[in-house]
Amino acid sequence: MKFKRSSNVLFLDPQDIKIRTLDKGERVDIILSPSLYWIKKIKLPVKSVREVKKLLPSVFEDSLPEGKYSYTAYKLDDDFIVFAYEDKKILDQLTKNGLSLSDVSSVHFAQSEFSSLESAFSINETQSIYVKDSLVVVVPSAWLEETQKIVTKDIQLSKHTIKLQQFSHIVDNSSLYKIGAVLVVLAIILLVEVFVASSKRDAIETAKDELFSKYKLQSTMIQNKSTLSKYTKIHKKQTKLREVISYFLNMKLKEGQKVSLIDYKNGVLNVVFTGVKQGTERRIISQFKSKKINFQHSFNGETMRMEVKL
Repeated sequence: MKFKRSSNVLFLDPQDIKIRTLDKGERVDIILSPSLYWIKKIKLPVKSVREVKKLLPSVFEDSLPEGKYSYTAYKLDDDFIVFAYEDKKILDQLTKNGLSLSDVSSVHFAQSEFSSLESAFSINETQSIYVKDSLVVVVPSAWLEETQKIVTKDIQLSKHTIKLQQFSHIVDNSSLYKIGAVLVVLAIILLVEVFVASSKRDAIETAKDELFSKYKLQSTMIQNKSTLSKYTKIHKKQTKLREVISYFLNMKLKEGQKVSLIDYKNGVLNVVFTGVKQGTERRIISQFKSKKINFQHSFNGETMRMEVKL
């Protein structure tokens, strides 16, 4: 007897480690968070996706950290959307969610399923996705003014899927000779394709240079990563500043007490409270200690000044 197999959609994200329990015969369609793959939109002097896939290791050569990657692509208008991903990383994430590969009906990228988004959607407590230059990207939710909660229930999935590789095939000795003969033929074909691919490498390098020029990037990946690191530190500091200011603006004060001045200079946030007599400040101070914020305070009459170093 065959059981009817149903499926539902799961957005798989590294920050989501909730254990899923499936009913017998139930399977899930997986949408991968952009955090689980690398993506580029490129133009190449080739026509078919099959030709593009052969070139993808070179396309991603300077972009990927060390690891074992699989690649895929599909065409969008005159461009190619290309992907690199680690099968093991995705399989490990499935395990963290209490799932195995046999529980999975299909695997999709967020890019192919959410490329028509018109607003930002939160995917976990700190991150959201939105579309920038036709690519679905992940950004800190703090960067965005408004986000909606992601809902996968009514999604109509696209035909763009990938197959995750879990195990190598095991063969017996009698099959090795046949496989060896096939590999020899494939090696000859591959050599021919290598010559063809090498002739197109210059075109790829030219496309890469044009991309750097178009977006006014620096000449090397090291310089670009250094710039990214610089602005990441600035972002973290600004985010912390916004959080602390938010605490001040939303704290509970007694009648007659108020925040009269907020000033930030040289890494120090100064906040002045009026209507606070010395000895009555305990309620204000306890609120900030609960947030584990280091500060100093002083009095001048009924005026209290607090300094927070960021």
